[in-house]
Amino acid sequence: MFGLEDQKGKKKSGQEFVFELENEMKNPVKHREIKNRVEKQIQNIKTELRSGTEKGDFDLYGLLLHGYTSILKVMSRFKK
Repeated sequence: MFGLEDQKGKKKSGQEFVFELENEMKNPVKHREIKNRVEKQIQNIKTELRSGTEKGDFDLYGLLLHGYTSILKVMSRFKK
């Protein structure tokens, strides 16, 4: 899970742990694709919120919106 399967049972050999997403962010093409996908999801959520939803859905969409905006903030600080 989370890209850690191959590291089970291995001792730490002095290598710094790197998430798969960090490796993908180094590639400018993948960085742009992920950013576009996140921005598209944000727009979909905003559209749903504008159309009016139930109270429970409204809270869930708000939570998702905060998560996606946080991802964009982290991605903007990442070196390409």
